[in-house]
Amino acid sequence: MPLVDFLKEVMRRSKRLPSQLALDLSVSHSTIRRWLTGEDIPSTRSCTRLAAYAGVPLEKVLAIVGHMPSIAEKTPPDWPEFREYAQQKYPGELDEDLITMIEDLIERRRRRRYESKSS
Repeated sequence: MPLVDFLKEVMRRSKRLPSQLALDLSVSHSTIRRWLTGEDIPSTRSCTRLAAYAGVPLEKVLAIVGHMPSIAEKTPPDWPEFREYAQQKYPGELDEDLITMIEDLIERRRRRRYESKSS
């Protein structure tokens, strides 16, 4: 199920539980549960919020959910997370604390961007 995998990846990357994701997206916890169990799919409005929150194009989320046909990705399908990238690019130069701080800053910027778009 592409939607379930996408939601789990969004929660993993943002270090959020389903109940926290529900609050972030302004939907109920039961709505997130139905999405994660495949009982329901997000509305187009929820897809818009989810795309902004995840930092992905709206078209991608709409395609994952099934509201529109899949489109070819313009970017590589699997971008490494910052931690993986930093360890590959700068082996031995960045310690774990510094990587964690940078990841937190990236996440804060994503949240600010999401909050400003949803206002």
